[in-house]
Amino acid sequence: MLYWLADLSDGGGVFNLFRYITFRAGGAFFTALLFGFLFGRPLINLLRKRQRNGQPIRTDGPEGHIVSKAGTPTMGGVLILGGLIVSTLLWGRLDNPYIWMLLFVTLSFGAIGFADDYAKVSKNNTKGVPGKIRFGLGLLIAAIAGYWAAWAHPADLSYNLALPVFKDTLIHMGVLFVPFAMIVIVGSANAVNLTDGLDGLAIMPVMIAAGALGVIAYAVGRVDFTDYLEVHYVPGTAEILIFSAGLIGAGLGFLWYNAPPAAVFMGDTGSLALGGALGAIAVATKHEIVLAIVGGLFVVEALSVIIQVGYFKATGKRVFLMAPIHHHFEKKGWAEPQIVIRFWIISLILALIGLATLKVR
Repeated sequence: MLYWLADLSDGGGVFNLFRYITFRAGGAFFTALLFGFLFGRPLINLLRKRQRNGQPIRTDGPEGHIVSKAGTPTMGGVLILGGLIVSTLLWGRLDNPYIWMLLFVTLSFGAIGFADDYAKVSKNNTKGVPGKIRFGLGLLIAAIAGYWAAWAHPADLSYNLALPVFKDTLIHMGVLFVPFAMIVIVGSANAVNLTDGLDGLAIMPVMIAAGALGVIAYAVGRVDFTDYLEVHYVPGTAEILIFSAGLIGAGLGFLWYNAPPAAVFMGDTGSLALGGALGAIAVATKHEIVLAIVGGLFVVEALSVIIQVGYFKATGKRVFLMAPIHHHFEKKGWAEPQIVIRFWIISLILALIGLATLKVR
């Protein structure tokens, strides 16, 4: 919205700053961060008042969680979404189709997560919204986003899959592009959801991935950068940097209260929304495969569950002591902060590898 202040400029002066995406990205970051600091404690107090027992803790999870995490309120994702939405609407260009697509996906998945969290705390059990309903609604939202992205993409890229490293290659997917986008977005949403099991574990890798994808979005949205990097130019995606910066600022504001021992959990409200947002950014920028690298930690967490369930059904035995894999390391005796920080380091390394694919040929 503040972008339109640039119209008051005659080519110089303070108002001209609002033309620059990097300036507005900084504004989005600090706006979202300030939102978190201002409204974090009041929101936590409200959630504690409304949720007498806090988030229900799985009885089949690590034994220590029943004591250490009992009574902690959930739905803290509302704080992240609030900062992200306000900062994006304030600093982003509202005539950009990708901005609205990302907001649609984020808010829609956030609504699914909110309904799930509400069902859990109101019934005081871990069941929530039935999985089939959650999954079906997620697919519907992702299908709309896939069509939306294909419509916004230039004709030479629409319904095509771009490959990292092999930058001249485009695979025309036709009608299969939308189902592919659905898999990316829904898969990302659920992978982040599975990762959110320890204090601070999910939010930092989300911020790292959002930062990497924001850089990619800015690069592929500028023709001078794409010429140098020899990647496909996707006009309009540079504006996604505003959204990514807002996500990072909102994430840091939330992490202030989610750092061990957490005063609040993001819940499915946050994890589904943020995972869906990462998937949507990847689809918008034509970097779906790079998402699997940048968000590799989430991929490993999801695969650990798939492997565990599949192997158990086939043999009656387990591959991991407990899945998702962060619980496996808990069972092995690793301290929670040790797991969290090491997973953060892995996320940062993977993000740097994903960014390197921009230049590798």
